[in-house]
Amino acid sequence: MVDLSIKRLDILKSGFKDRKIAVIGDMMLDCYFWGDVKRISPEAPVPVVEVESEFYRFGGAANVALNILKLGGSPYPVGVIGYDNYGTIFSSLINETDIYDKGIFIDESRPTTAKTRVIADNQHVVRIDKESKLYLNREMQNKLLKFIEANIREFDGIILQDYNKGVLTPSLIEKIIALANKHKKLITVDPKFNNFFLYKNVTVIKPNRKEAEDVLGFKIKTDDDVSTAGRKLLSKLNAKNVLLTLGEGGIAVFQNNKEERRMPTKARKVADVSGAGDTVISTLTMALAAGANIFEASYLANYAGGLVCEEVGIVPIEINKLFETVLEEKV
Repeated sequence: MVDLSIKRLDILKSGFKDRKIAVIGDMMLDCYFWGDVKRISPEAPVPVVEVESEFYRFGGAANVALNILKLGGSPYPVGVIGYDNYGTIFSSLINETDIYDKGIFIDESRPTTAKTRVIADNQHVVRIDKESKLYLNREMQNKLLKFIEANIREFDGIILQDYNKGVLTPSLIEKIIALANKHKKLITVDPKFNNFFLYKNVTVIKPNRKEAEDVLGFKIKTDDDVSTAGRKLLSKLNAKNVLLTLGEGGIAVFQNNKEERRMPTKARKVADVSGAGDTVISTLTMALAAGANIFEASYLANYAGGLVCEEVGIVPIEINKLFETVLEEKV
């Protein structure tokens, strides 16, 4: 167990303020249509949803940027949107939240990644995905890289948030990591299957159980399996730290030549796991940028992930709620 004193928590909370974190990856828009079903369509045997409300939220790497903002930081999202209606909505959300938008580029050759959920009578009826999984073209890759190069001295940390939608290409991954290490910048990774083993020489990589199973080729069921997986990932990636998230099993933290550490989940009642991974990587990176060691940062990230699982839908955790909840356990 990590023992964080009240004084240490106050120091870390103060350190969160205005940390500049670049969030590089797949920007998405989450769209929701809520309504009722009162009849079946005469055109086909499908329900007719009479829409009562619709709303839009950040998804993917944009949700990570929003998490950074709610934790007191200054996010610098870096990615692409399309020249379409969803892109216009995305831009309006950026303006509403006052998030810095100079790293968001319009790519007319691809759509804005959007996931539309139709919900009727409190049931998820269908999800409609609009996206391109093709890698960014060379011109767009160069625009993103030039923006990162121009601003890297400002960053307190970098998050690579990969959903395999084509923004983080092999070339960009390698160049961004090399650039971060050259400038001695904290760099954390939330990976997916494609290009997983290109994420070498980073500060922290944070796969979940399924992602680790997929890339390593074996099921992670027992404590010994967890240990084996963590050590293999450390070795293959030459990472300073591996944080393996295990759902209800909490998290496991691995470092070279040090004993692994386990932390139980902090979710008191799980309502919805959506967005938990985004919250964990955001909190972890903010804490490290604020001066926490890997165990302190993992402890806070684990707490934040547990809190977001208690909410329905993708809801970022506010900094005050996080630290107040941690303090409540200590009193």
